Amino acid sequence: MSGSTGETGNTRDAEGTDTGGTAAPSRRALLGWGGAGLALGAAAAGGTVAAVRSGESARPASDSGAAVPFHGAHQAGIATPVQDRLHFASFDVTTKDRAELVALLKEWTRAAERMTAGRTVGEGAYGGPEEAPPDDTGEALGLRPSRLTLTLGFGPSLFAADRFGLEDLRPEALVDLPKFPGDNLDPTRSGGDLCVQACADDPQVAVHAIRNLARIGMGRTAIRWSQLGFGKTSSTTPGAQTPRNMMGFKDGTRNIAGTDGAALKKHVWADGSGWMAGGSYLVARRIRMHIETWDRAPLREQEDIFGRDKGEGAPVGKAKERDEPFLKAMLPTAHVRLAHPDTNSGATILRRGYSFTDGTDGLGRLDAGLFFLAYQRDVRTGFIPVQRSLAASDALNEYIQHVGSAVFAVPPGVRDKDDWWGRALFS
Repeated sequence: MSGSTGETGNTRDAEGTDTGGTAAPSRRALLGWGGAGLALGAAAAGGTVAAVRSGESARPASDSGAAVPFHGAHQAGIATPVQDRLHFASFDVTTKDRAELVALLKEWTRAAERMTAGRTVGEGAYGGPEEAPPDDTGEALGLRPSRLTLTLGFGPSLFAADRFGLEDLRPEALVDLPKFPGDNLDPTRSGGDLCVQACADDPQVAVHAIRNLARIGMGRTAIRWSQLGFGKTSSTTPGAQTPRNMMGFKDGTRNIAGTDGAALKKHVWADGSGWMAGGSYLVARRIRMHIETWDRAPLREQEDIFGRDKGEGAPVGKAKERDEPFLKAMLPTAHVRLAHPDTNSGATILRRGYSFTDGTDGLGRLDAGLFFLAYQRDVRTGFIPVQRSLAASDALNEYIQHVGSAVFAVPPGVRDKDDWWGRALFS
């Protein structure tokens, strides 16, 4: 299910035809997000603005991104090697007609198949009837697939009584999250009937995907909230350099590898014979970091809070990042100690989080932090026990606050061109 990051790929033309070849770097690509507010994040991520040299020419790494296969037993974007950029959107379903919702999911699936392959939606962005709007918005014309993945989930509210007849099909593992100590959740940044996680190495490709799905859904869905992310904070690729979060510490050292089939089966993929077999459960949390306060904390205090040194990322008393941690050598309030599976009866989750900066909070401080994404086999034995442990006594709580939250059932993958997102649920 993972895509190649080699030198080949496909670009989009007006009709969605694969044109191949090597595109020259565009001004948009070289600038990354193009906004001063995210310039720091682009540099930290080393993604879109990183250049790949070929002879005397240089082109952005995003231009070399090939397509990730869309069809498969599991949805791409979970165990797939983590891309550099994120656009996550939560949707409210506004139609009350079950048939309209099913039609939407089919239309979204067909559009997702095309966009992840580097093709335009429908008949393209131009060349059609002048009296009608084009099928594709056009801002990704000429761009490569950039390893775009689109991952769909269903929220608990979709299964409410008197909506779509799904109340008896809500999985037991799709529970409403409890209120954790310290939560300050904004309802306008929480929940949702549907979610789509768009990940790519080019931010414009990710934004284009969400924009076009929202356009297709107009009149049947409306975006409830969305989040842009940069600088992945976890990796699913063994041997890859561990990324750092906005606090400067390596994040995701002991994450589940996307190539570890046994661990994925045990901790990530849902089992059973029902419509969720082969799917997963996603928890999304918007975590605000009080980085101005953090930046004034002494280095020793920062390292004690995490339980790792800031340079190498080694656990307390060890020399290397991937050395097995000795939890009792850490303070009882250390983040690594409290989040470790041994502290939480073996609870293990797959993380795919991203950093974010969303302007300021009106008080001269950056609205910045971590958009936490975690996939697991069962929310009750995955995220909930880990977060209970952290919320109770993590020293890091002085510097962070959870301000947004959502949970989704992520169905299995789309098997072939005749299949569609959520078919087993609605059949």
